[in-house]
Amino acid sequence: MADFLSAYSVQQWLESAPQGYLKETEFGHAPGEREPDLLLSDKVLNEQAIRTTVQLVVGERCALAASSGLINAAPDDGSKRFLATQTLDEARHVEIFTQRLYELGVSQAELENVLEAHANPNLVKFAEVLLEKVDKKDFVAGVVGQNIVLEGMAFNVFEMLKAANDELNPKFAHTLSGTIADERRHVGFGENRIGSLIRENPERKPDVERLQKEMSYYMLATFADTFRDRSVHEEMARLRGASEGGSAQWQGVNLNELGPEQMEAILADTVLKEFKLRLERIGIEYQTPARP
Repeated sequence: MADFLSAYSVQQWLESAPQGYLKETEFGHAPGEREPDLLLSDKVLNEQAIRTTVQLVVGERCALAASSGLINAAPDDGSKRFLATQTLDEARHVEIFTQRLYELGVSQAELENVLEAHANPNLVKFAEVLLEKVDKKDFVAGVVGQNIVLEGMAFNVFEMLKAANDELNPKFAHTLSGTIADERRHVGFGENRIGSLIRENPERKPDVERLQKEMSYYMLATFADTFRDRSVHEEMARLRGASEGGSAQWQGVNLNELGPEQMEAILADTVLKEFKLRLERIGIEYQTPARP
């Protein structure tokens, strides 16, 4: 237990994040980097970038509320300290993606209205279910929902977004890169801590499996909604054409060559494959939700 928690200590966090991959960055990217001109000048492209970023802000606001709320529910001091570092990570994520909305032209005065107008209803529902568990100080359910389901699934989405933007929008790709590094640490903590708690409290398995099934539905439905919107792919194609973006390699395929259905399929396959392995490692059997 001591060795496990030392790997997630405040000192480790300081050395790896603020003194490591985030050093000399501003809002998660190199100073001076900016969004592509076309993304700022083209109304349709700009609107699509705003809609995408809204989902990131909504998800990270949920993560911030959950991680901060779980601190006092944690059963040991080491977990409390890790969750304190995660809370700061999530606050940073909220800030950097909110900053991107400002850079895309959303004013501070209209921020909340823009978030409400574009937030995916399934993502909002997911947040409600998770934060209800957090409010009840259910540490096991909260960490499963936050670090295993939300971040375990979103991790792959961030990786795909980064791959798609490496050439098209290096500034956004760099912002995502630091977020991915944070999420990798959060997921690792969730797997290790919940795995040990499930072994100590096997009676929680049925409850956790029901929760996983419900929460997984809302996350998968959020992904499905995104990729069924063909305008996303049409506008990204326009941006690629204007910037002469070439290969966007992810999971062994060039994302630039895929249509909406193919994109949704490869994301779903990747998310579920890794998610099932993650659940297996913590002693939970994947429960298949209804198809979104």
